[in-house]
Amino acid sequence: QVQLVESGGGSVEPGGSLRLSCSISGNSFDNYVIGWLRQVPGKHREGVASIVVSRTPYYKDSLEGRFTISRDKVKNTVYLEMNDLNPEDPATYYCARLRSGLTIRTSWARPELYDLWGQGTQVTVSS
Repeated sequence: QVQLVESGGGSVEPGGSLRLSCSISGNSFDNYVIGWLRQVPGKHREGVASIVVSRTPYYKDSLEGRFTISRDKVKNTVYLEMNDLNPEDPATYYCARLRSGLTIRTSWARPELYDLWGQGTQVTVSS
């Protein structure tokens, strides 16, 4: 059974950085699209970034340049490096697996198309 477990959240000052980790157990993630999504209380969950083998990662337009998604095949882990964090970034961050067979470009940012989720990790930005 495939499981996703996030870690690395915490509290940072504005301008600070965090690296989130999504550890994938139960199967290799080579054939999966893994996404990072986030949710602020009272708002819809939104796609942050996604990654799959041999493809250029996708990013939410406003985050590209500050956030970087990457993967470590040996550790079966996907990372989200977040830099220059600002007051718009606090949220619960989730990693999730996109359903198979979808067109990644048009699907990755849609939370309803993910079929397996981690428990989430909290990110807070405050001075």
